[in-house]
Amino acid sequence: MARMLAGRPQDTLTIGDMARQLGHSHGAVRNAALTLVRRGEADQSGSGQPEFRANAKTAAAAKTAVISPPGTHAPRAPAATARTSIAAQSTPKQTGPIRRAGGQLYHPRELADLPDVEALNRLRDADVPVLLYGPPGTGKTSLVEAAFPDLVTVAGDGDTTVGDLIGEYTQADSGGYIFQYGPLVTAMTEGRALLIDDATLISPMVLAALYPAMDGRRQIQVKAHKGETIKAEKGFFVVAGHNPGVHGAVLTEALSSRFSVQIQIGTDYDLATALKIDARVVRVARHLAAQVDLGELGWAPQLRELLNYQKAEAVLGTKAALANLVGIAPAEDRDAVAAAIIKTVGVPKVAPLTLGKQLPASAARRPPGSAASAQRGRSR
Repeated sequence: MARMLAGRPQDTLTIGDMARQLGHSHGAVRNAALTLVRRGEADQSGSGQPEFRANAKTAAAAKTAVISPPGTHAPRAPAATARTSIAAQSTPKQTGPIRRAGGQLYHPRELADLPDVEALNRLRDADVPVLLYGPPGTGKTSLVEAAFPDLVTVAGDGDTTVGDLIGEYTQADSGGYIFQYGPLVTAMTEGRALLIDDATLISPMVLAALYPAMDGRRQIQVKAHKGETIKAEKGFFVVAGHNPGVHGAVLTEALSSRFSVQIQIGTDYDLATALKIDARVVRVARHLAAQVDLGELGWAPQLRELLNYQKAEAVLGTKAALANLVGIAPAEDRDAVAAAIIKTVGVPKVAPLTLGKQLPASAARRPPGSAASAQRGRSR
């Protein structure tokens, strides 16, 4: 690697450039290049896909093979040590909360007599793509983030393009154009898990660019970048999320057939109770969910909405939090949600959280509690 860079001192090379010249995998080339950078024997640049070039120390590094001391090699993806081997059936099950990358806790649930995170890791080890489907807010993304610390995520919508997945040319600070690789290439070359969130909102023609990476070929061709072939490193894994019933979400046969395992995700209302969310509001959610299952209603609060209720209640109080719960429901379901709240919680009425009359200037400036203090002062 150092010899090649030293032989082209004026060139800035991508991992793909070097992999083609050396005949090694993208993952191996990436690790070697980052190791040179860590030793100070090469320079790295580029705001998107990293680029490398020789510096004053590269020629010397090319003359002698050096074994780096511990800690100077490029780090392995966290999931490489976190994943559970299929052969390691005796590994203790992970049943306690798992801290996700953002700091939030995830509480594992049962799936096929296993904790869900362990089941997903076994599927990854066996290279069995997974589709998670269920209403928004049920924890599909949270589960995948908890299972795979090395996750790369694509947030899909109707405007997602092939360039958003694979990469496209962008203008560099120097004024020229550079090819910036997309999340699919990143996940493939680094052997990471890839979540296509809201996959069924993406055009089928765009998703077709993903399929060669998921089948036996495990490679894609980047036509926009000199026809470059990208091969998937070991560990590359695809998970997709689907929200049935959401406007524009279409699960095509071509997409469905790519996912050998499809898992329905619903809200665990027992978990909501264990998280100390108001038990009356959890009962409301259960009742509404039962109506949804019968086809009598189109919406029910999921765990995300219940957690948001808990936060709103802590800040604004119960009355405002209940009003907000009605307001976030689809317009056609608000009357049913309000009726369930009135019956179960026992409030006389509830309506969407709405701004009221303009406050007098003096009241608007008065800090919280000052009105009560002033009244007490007058009563003395």
